[in-house]
Parts: sequence; structure tokens; C-alpha cells
Amino acid sequence: MKRFVLALDQGTTSSRSILFDHDGAVVATAQREFTQHFPRSGWVEHDAEEIWATQAATIAEVLARARASADDLAAVGITNQRETTVLWDRTSGRPVAPAIVWQDRRTADLCARLKAEGLEAEIARRTGLLLDPYFSGTKLAWLLDSDPALRRRAGRGELAFGTIDSWLAWKLSGGRQHLTDASNASRTLLLNLATGDWDEFMLELLRIPRPLLPQVVPSCLHHGQASATIGGRELPLSGIAGDQQAALFGQACFEPGMAKNTYGTGCFMLMNTGLEPLVSGNRLLTTVAWQTDALHYALEGAVFVGGAVVQWLRDGLGFFAKSAEVEPLAASVTDSGGVYLVPAFTGLGSPHWDAYARGTMVGLSRGTTKAHIARAALESIAFQSAEVLFAMQRDAQQPLLELRVDGGATANDLMMQFQADLLGVPVVRPKITETTALGAAYLAGLGTGFWSSEREVAANWRVDRRFEPAMPRAEAAARLTQWSRAVERSRDWHVGE
Repeated sequence: MKRFVLALDQGTTSSRSILFDHDGAVVATAQREFTQHFPRSGWVEHDAEEIWATQAATIAEVLARARASADDLAAVGITNQRETTVLWDRTSGRPVAPAIVWQDRRTADLCARLKAEGLEAEIARRTGLLLDPYFSGTKLAWLLDSDPALRRRAGRGELAFGTIDSWLAWKLSGGRQHLTDASNASRTLLLNLATGDWDEFMLELLRIPRPLLPQVVPSCLHHGQASATIGGRELPLSGIAGDQQAALFGQACFEPGMAKNTYGTGCFMLMNTGLEPLVSGNRLLTTVAWQTDALHYALEGAVFVGGAVVQWLRDGLGFFAKSAEVEPLAASVTDSGGVYLVPAFTGLGSPHWDAYARGTMVGLSRGTTKAHIARAALESIAFQSAEVLFAMQRDAQQPLLELRVDGGATANDLMMQFQADLLGVPVVRPKITETTALGAAYLAGLGTGFWSSEREVAANWRVDRRFEPAMPRAEAAARLTQWSRAVERSRDWHVGE
């Protein structure tokens, strides 16, 4: 009897493995952090080998904690930090360069040049994305352009490119499979949204050799399409999705118009738009939500620094020893004392898309304390998410009735209430907030029959708490106006090297 589905949740700062039972409940979890590398201002790198080592270790740990073995697993699913770019040798299986993380800004000048050439509209039409260093395509182009030897090897078919899902699938199969799912592929700047295949125009524009690229497969794979070797057993690798699309699936947002926001290192809001890609008029992204029987699409707004601002207060400024301490510190004052913190440490994402913005704090006075700054930091997460939701409502031309939320920061009641106050709609936190991993588990389980249908999956979703708006709308509007003034002061700051 297969009792569990194993979800591999490979995030920006840690690798996790989670076992889910048939009710969608967490049975056991294991987590290991890995090193963040910042070699230059605006650069962020990971060691892909360390990512694999930590992920493999958590697989063994979670099975041990559940007193389970590979024989208990019905399927394996992968969800991952998106856009992070790995380039490796097909023969040795070793990376040939550090992984360039989604937060990395090194290709800002390349993106600016392509914009100046008037290419952004055509790129958006083909890929649903805007020209920003966020996406994998310009990262891969930079790797090849920065080392002529790598470009020659890429042209000879000796190298493989992938986002983190591809890297894990390669390692789990012992180098036998080089693939990515449609949701991750749609974040590379290289996929044609309409066809679901690599776009020749984009490959030529960025000088990307096609032999580098993985095979694009559905997010929900049928038995035999992909496998993972765990504990000496070959298991179906039947679910793959980028972390934010997986969270949308895990939140059971199966109907067009349903939306969720994930509060992690960054914040990412997605709204299901159904079987047709909806072109944004408000500088949001059009993306593949998942591919099951067909391609399903979503609108997305991306906030680059969400929970990472709390890590900065902890590690960079030494405000507290543990991230959980931010809430009582922020709650020790009634408001931010007029302080606004714009955490544009790696530029601004939706709806601004300013790669040259940098972090800004305004409204300081002699009476400002650590508590006021901590509160302003939490509020910055909600302000950025509110900007995205309002843009999404304008695109969808319909009001959202509620926002489903997930991610570690949703445990912060103070911030969730402030989020509802700004938005003017209920913020709904589910009982299971591990929805990113849960989405990967659901896709994997549907691929093997562990769950029979999306209706069965949706029946597992349960509300933990609804945060109802309490702030007068005039006050919320005034706060949002002040936030916009602060954002303007962070814009176009960094002039490059």
C-alpha cells in the first residue's frame, strides 16, 4: 500500500522534503539551509552541487523521521525556486559555473539595451514576460558571452542548461533525463506561450544553442514519463512545477479568477486566467500556471524582497536573533511612526520593473526606534503585495473577492491583518500553509492516481483564519499614497559599474 507522496521543495535559501498523506496533511518534513553568495553588488549566486547535497540529505531525513521507505511512496514531485540558472557538463554532471539566482541583477544593462532596440513588446507577445534580469534567458546568455570556451562547448552539445527542477531531475535520474515542465519553462524568456515549445526568435536573439535546452514536459506526468531513484528504488517523478505555480495549485485555485499570494523570500501573486493567456496592460506577467490535460495560464506579479527584509533586519542589522521575534518587536508600537521602508535591495519587480532601484528608508525622525523600523519592514511586504493586487484587478476587470495566502510569513498575524486592511478584501490563510510543496505533491499524486481528480484535491482545502479588513478605506488610501511617494525615491538609483 502506497501511503505517501514525497514533495521536494527546493527554495532560495533552503532545501526541504515533505511527506504528504492522502488527506494532504504533512506527515514529516526535513529542511537544510545552504549558502548564499554575493560576489558583487547586485549579484546573487548558489552552488548547484550544494543545493543537490542538501536536497538529497533531506530526502533521507524525512523518510527516517516518518519511519518510511521508498516502498511507501506513490510518487515524487518537485517544486523549485524559479529562474535560477544552472549550466553543467553532460558527461561529468558537474556545474561549469555558479548558479545565477533569480534575484541576480547582472544582466540589467543587456535588458536595457534590448528595450532601447524596441524589442520588449515583441518579447512580451511571444513569452508573456518583460525584459528584466529576473528571467533565465539573459542569465544563460551572460554565461555564454562571458566565456568563449563555454559558448564553443555549448554549440557542440557538451553542456546542459536548466532551472533548478531540471538540475534535480538530472541528479535524481543519474543523468538519464534532461527535462523541465511547462511552468518553469515559461519563466526562462525562451518559451513561446502559445505553442508551449522553445521560441526560435528568442533563441536567435539571445544566441542560445537549442541543444542546451531540456525537453518541455507537462507539470502532471503520466507513469513512465520521468523517474527518480530513491533508496535504490525507481519511483515515478510525476509532478513538477515552479514554486509559485505549485502554490496556486496547492491552494486549489482551479477556477479562473481565483488568486493566491505566497509570502516567502519574495512575494508572488498569481491569478488563474484559464485556458487563454491574458495580456497584461499593467506590467504584470503572463505565465503558464501548469500543464495537465492542456496548458493553463495565470497572471503574476513578482515582489523580489518579501520575507528577505526580515532576514536583513536579523542578519544585516542585528535587530533580533530569530525571525519570529520581528512580530512582537513591531507590535510594541502602534504604527511605524511615519517610517516607510522600500526594500528594493535587488531592484523593484511588479509593477515597476526597475532594475536600478535600490533600498530606501524615509520618514525617519529622532524618535524612530528599532520597533518602528521593524514595523515598517513588515508593512513594506504588504504594501508591495497591494500594488500587485490592484494591478491584477485592473487587468482582470473584476474585483477579487478574497486573497488566499501561504508561505512562512503568513504566521505573522500583524502583517496579515495589515494586508487585509490595505486591500479591503478578506485575506484567507489555510490550515496547511505548505501549499508550494503541497501543489507539487498534488500534481505528482494525480499523475499516478493517488488522487483521482482536482475535485478530490479541492476537498482537502481548509480555512485556518480569515482576516477581515478593519481600517477605514480613506486611511488605507492615504497610507498607500505615502508608500508611492517612498517608492519614487528609490527609483533609478543604481547607475551600474
